Parts: sequence; C-alpha cells; structure tokens
Amino acid sequence: MSVDFSKEVDYVAALARLTLEPEEKKRMAGQLSDILDTARRIRELDTEGVEPTSHVINLQPVLRDDETRPSLTLNRVLQNAPRRQRDFFRVPSITANRQPEGAGE
Repeated sequence: MSVDFSKEVDYVAALARLTLEPEEKKRMAGQLSDILDTARRIRELDTEGVEPTSHVINLQPVLRDDETRPSLTLNRVLQNAPRRQRDFFRVPSITANRQPEGAGE
C-alpha cells in the first residue's frame, strides 16, 4: 500500500528550512512510504510469547560508583567566554516569532 507523502516531505522541509529539488522530494516521499510500509508489516507480526527486549543480545551494564570530585572555579569556567553577564555566559537570543514558510498551512 503506497501512499503519496509529498505534502509531509514539503512540511518537514519547511520546518527544517530546507530547499529540496523536485527529484529529492519524490525520492524522500518514496523512502518515507517504504519506511511506514515496513512498520505496518512489522506491526502485523505475531509476537505472542516473545519477551520484550532492548537489545538482541544480553548485555550487562558497566557502571561505576558515583564519586564527588572538585569542579572548576567559576572564573575558570568563564575565562574564555566571549561575553559574560555576572556569573553567566551571555549568548544571543534564539527565539523568534516566525514560522517557516509553508508551516501551519
């Protein structure tokens, strides 16, 4: 069951602010369709009696004990900061009230 995902590709490209050529859009729409078709087929598998796993082989986590250690001083942390405001890094604002073109249509 193949579905045309051109609108979804256009929407995601707009969110990511990507400009895609028509052949790229067509290829990505096809890949998205293939991925979702595979997910649908997997969902149809009979998994009755199959225990859930997070990995196909049994891995034991390698953990270490937490140990407190002295950290850097505030002046040492901020010594290479291009801009500083009191005890913090000063960075440009990244918020904007714009939506990407095509988003929300």
